[in-house]
Amino acid sequence: MKDRVLLLLGTKKGAFILQSDTARHSWSLRGPFCECWPINHVIADAATGTIWGGGGNEWFGPAVWKSTDLGESWTHSSDGLAYASGETPIKSVWSLAPREGRLYAGVEPAGLFASDDAGHSWQQIAGLRAHPTRPKWQPGGAGLILHSIVAHPDDEKKLWVAISAAGVFYTEDGGQTWEPRNSGTRCDFLPESERYPEFGQCVHCLVMAPGRPDRLYQQNHCGMYRSEDGGRSWQSIEAGLPSSFGFPAVAHPRDPSTLYLLPLNGDIAGRYVPEGRAAVWRTRDGGTEWQALREGLPQQNAFFGVLRQAMAADRLEPAGIYAGTNTGTLYASADEGESWSCIAEHLPPIFSVETLLV
Repeated sequence: MKDRVLLLLGTKKGAFILQSDTARHSWSLRGPFCECWPINHVIADAATGTIWGGGGNEWFGPAVWKSTDLGESWTHSSDGLAYASGETPIKSVWSLAPREGRLYAGVEPAGLFASDDAGHSWQQIAGLRAHPTRPKWQPGGAGLILHSIVAHPDDEKKLWVAISAAGVFYTEDGGQTWEPRNSGTRCDFLPESERYPEFGQCVHCLVMAPGRPDRLYQQNHCGMYRSEDGGRSWQSIEAGLPSSFGFPAVAHPRDPSTLYLLPLNGDIAGRYVPEGRAAVWRTRDGGTEWQALREGLPQQNAFFGVLRQAMAADRLEPAGIYAGTNTGTLYASADEGESWSCIAEHLPPIFSVETLLV
């Protein structure tokens, strides 16, 4: 029986782990781990309890860190995390995703790698960077990064990725071939006649609804969207939200119609919570109506943001929702967002939050 909740944090100065029992009333903190490297994403395999952290920068290079004892000890490897000679070197690992014995890594400059030996060695899934649109991909504000990896739960060959700023791409043959899936998503930064291109969108986060693999949600540089057909087409769901700009999106662990977003005030207006009043926004109907969840969150002089991988949900009943800020504060809700409390502060900027039940 699972009796502990672990929160896995990637930060500018290493990985951290918070732990609580399933009541989630009090938390203990451990870290920093990974020798204080910048760690963009920390995840765990729920089946084995293995924890991985992906990160690096132009000084350290890319690497994936690994712990098989819940963070007590760590090793790391960059074996195979490289492009061919003459290409721009890989700067860092941005995202990780496990899928039945395989581990995926998204990197900067944007590309996808896979490991079949638990992160010891890596091979590029070359079909993505061989796509004919690749020469026209442009970097977003954080660089040309592959930051979202969404695996189909029932078909190991089907995979979606999101790239800033190239858009959503999909494969159904294990990565040999890919197709853009961006119809209906805007590029407000392009001339009006070019607002809906085949590719080039600046996706900020891509998630799948539980139990419905063809229902995807994304938070975008230019709007919030839902797809009912695996990304072939997208519908705007931003009506009722305070902004069309934000980074993280979190699907409820059991309800495919419940989604959490944290909009910011705009791409050139400061990128903080609107009016300096923090709120997580929840929909229970797939984005038709939205509710601002504010209880326990700061309602004045709050000028923080929450980055694309820095929100998460646990699988308890009721579900816990967690949000880490770029100012090093972690907020938690044990009642699906109805009320919030600060459970850690004075951390480095938080890049990612994930959960693990043990």
